[in-house]
Amino acid sequence: MKINILFTSIEGNTQAFIEKLKDYAEAHRPDDTINAKEISEAAPFDNETEDYFVFVPTYLDGGNGIDNGVKELMTNALGEYIDYGDNAAHCLGVIGSGNRNFNQQFCLTARRYAQQFNVPFLDTYELRGTSEDVKRIYQTMLDVLA
Repeated sequence: MKINILFTSIEGNTQAFIEKLKDYAEAHRPDDTINAKEISEAAPFDNETEDYFVFVPTYLDGGNGIDNGVKELMTNALGEYIDYGDNAAHCLGVIGSGNRNFNQQFCLTARRYAQQFNVPFLDTYELRGTSEDVKRIYQTMLDVLA
């Protein structure tokens, strides 16, 4: 099975999680292929032609994420990329990451993307994720693709 992923990684946590997903696939599902594309400010906009999952961390400008501190920082390029052309039509769902210390802000960007693009908010993991997170999220993606 082919799994396409769009992601952004500011401090390397999301990149590390994607690598764990690839390692899991290699060890447990050798016939699966994970194609991951990192979207950054420098990435050119392309028209996506295949379905994909989005992995996005949350970086906000402070506050509590509800009545203040709701401005996204550093992840805007991914949202703009999804919004480009018909790219949103190929999004199968969003997986969020963050730090639970930020309470209501935890994975807020992923929840917003899911709402903005009318796609499922599939799951969350904290920071670089655990092996259990990898297994659960991999299975979630397989279930969506089934």
